[in-house]
Amino acid sequence: MKTPALASLLLLCPCLVLAQQEVDRAQNTSPTPQGNQLERVSVTRQQTDTDLRRREPVAKQLYGREELDKYGDTQLSDVLKRLPGINVAGGQLRMRGLGGAYTQILVNGEPAPPGFSLDNLNPAQVERLEVTKAPTADQSAQAIAGTLNIILKDAPRVVQKDLRIGLAYANEKPVINAGFTYGDRVVGGVGFVLPISVFQWDLRNETESERVRDRGLTGLRSSGHDRPHGRGFNISPRLNWKLGDDETLTVQGFFVNNQFRNEGASTTDVVFSNPGSVLPPSLLDTTRNRGTFSAQRVNLQYNNRFGEDRRIELRAGAGSGGADFNFDFFGRNKDGSQAIDRFTSGENRNRNATLSGKYSQYAGEAHTITTGAELERRTRDETRRTQQIDYRKPSPKLEDLLTGVEGQPFDATITRSAVYVQDEWEISKQWSAYAGLRHEQIKTASEGQGSQFNSTSKVTTPLLHLNFKPDPKGRDLVRASLTRSYKAADVQQLIARPTVNTDYEVRGPNARINTELGPDRIGNPQLKPELATGLDLAFEKYLPAGGLVSVGVFHRRITNLIRTDRPRLMTVDYADTQRWVITQVNLAKATTQGLELEVKGRAGELFPSLFEPATNLNLRASLNLYRSRVADIPGPDNRLEGQQPWQLNFGADYRLKSLPVNMGFNAQIAPEFDVRQSVLQSQTTLPARSVDAFAAMQLSKQDSVRVSVNGLFQPKQGTRVVIVDTPDFNLNRRDPVAWWSVNWEHKF
Repeated sequence: MKTPALASLLLLCPCLVLAQQEVDRAQNTSPTPQGNQLERVSVTRQQTDTDLRRREPVAKQLYGREELDKYGDTQLSDVLKRLPGINVAGGQLRMRGLGGAYTQILVNGEPAPPGFSLDNLNPAQVERLEVTKAPTADQSAQAIAGTLNIILKDAPRVVQKDLRIGLAYANEKPVINAGFTYGDRVVGGVGFVLPISVFQWDLRNETESERVRDRGLTGLRSSGHDRPHGRGFNISPRLNWKLGDDETLTVQGFFVNNQFRNEGASTTDVVFSNPGSVLPPSLLDTTRNRGTFSAQRVNLQYNNRFGEDRRIELRAGAGSGGADFNFDFFGRNKDGSQAIDRFTSGENRNRNATLSGKYSQYAGEAHTITTGAELERRTRDETRRTQQIDYRKPSPKLEDLLTGVEGQPFDATITRSAVYVQDEWEISKQWSAYAGLRHEQIKTASEGQGSQFNSTSKVTTPLLHLNFKPDPKGRDLVRASLTRSYKAADVQQLIARPTVNTDYEVRGPNARINTELGPDRIGNPQLKPELATGLDLAFEKYLPAGGLVSVGVFHRRITNLIRTDRPRLMTVDYADTQRWVITQVNLAKATTQGLELEVKGRAGELFPSLFEPATNLNLRASLNLYRSRVADIPGPDNRLEGQQPWQLNFGADYRLKSLPVNMGFNAQIAPEFDVRQSVLQSQTTLPARSVDAFAAMQLSKQDSVRVSVNGLFQPKQGTRVVIVDTPDFNLNRRDPVAWWSVNWEHKF
């Protein structure tokens, strides 16, 4: 199945070139009727996402309302997973196959609030998405894989009143989602928009796992389920005030609140064990996780144009938010007697404030010089406590898992400052350039039991983007970028507080040494930022009827790579025995490169010999091939963490002629692959496959109904981790479910 799918898309590009030549020949040789005077007809076509993409000074993919509304999604992550070169795993956005820490997420050009999840935002509240693969000077360069900028809904030019109500189903009973948007322009140059969304979710995953540990002396097998469910709402009001012809003031708010729950149960059987094992014949476990997440933010933006050649932009913002959770674990023996109960609770609170300014001025007829500065301050207060009752002890009682650490407060202050300058240069009718230089500094200070540290990272990032038009009057582009980007260690990677593997008791008569496969974790306050030098090349062919063919390659050379070091057997102060412990360190270097192919357009334009020009069928496909190598880890498969060898997306949309009905589908495929994580450990990720589909019917000018399904034909997902040269492994799999929904939308 893999080979035909790859071959078909690889052959698609040359076919499109031949198809385009066929269109050109047809246009040049078509006879003109003799004796007939044809009247000139002017057709004005509304700018599409592809038109806007072509006009960008740097390589950027833009997605507007058509893409956001197509499947009736209630979570932004469902929209993103269908875009070229993007996949979403565990709620994390991954670009170019790299993990979430390599991808920068912005909301209206500013870093997303701490704890923000793509599942927290309804696509109905988004104006457009901007995906940039190489950094620019006016945005943070913490974007080795790329940047997603989420632009929230802007005030409309005319009155807008939209209501959407929907039902969705994946488990037991349907859940409700609803959204209402009200926008208008009022007197005095004031416009506003008020989008409100409420949503629920209810899922069920069947899970199974197998483990062999203690160097092959113990074998375990588990099966069970978990049921995540909850509800939430978000609001993103915006006010635009036109103070003058070239002067505006904007106030943007963003508020989100979620309440989440997850109940689970599993049965663990001991398949075999060594004679000294303290495990009972089997365990019957139940879990209960509940909590809340909230975030609030208000931004103020002032824009003014002085004459024809100078502009200024000033921004200020403040926000807060946090989360709290309680996780309860109840372990029972097979006969129903109590084995161990464990209770974890915690909360965190985040506050942040930002200031920024940007000044632009034309320099002659060919240059636009921009300079700016940014300042951001974030504080985080956190407490966490784990207690347990071990009924296997002679006198069981509730006690801290780690004495002296549990329940101790932890706080961190992060100050980020940046200055930059950039020049947009129209060299000629064929050449344009964007050059920039950005200097960014991040200071992190932490206080708390076992987590006191100060860390400062400074990065200077030069940037150069070039655009070339082979034909000055044509639409095609060749783009090239040479950039520096980076990834700073986050607070959780820096703090030295331990996280223990609770499969192995740390204190008391049952205390045991854990294994390399089940180590404890501890942070490293000495981590340095990863630095990446990147080269991007792309050819973009824009077809006459709005289609696009894009072929690109990229290369990143990463130094100071942050990676988990090999487990080490250490004497620690929180356990009665020695423990295997892992931490993260800076390795020497890594490289990653890839080939990115994208094709989209009307079927009649892409394949004129197969489809009539008027056929209401749109096709799209993308193929991304990735390779990477970590120098300090032995091969084979010493690739960057989680980066799949290839990813294929393809889909189609069709509009019926006889009925006002649109329908379409989109499929995503990624193979099984191995990653050598360290000298001792390797991980296999199971293959991924998913199909989304929709059908929408326009009932009247005001009403429409949309039916959709996300996640059809998904295989079991999971990972297999093995300790090299030992029989030890850990296999975890889950069986995901499809998400069905029906939405009714009314425009007042």
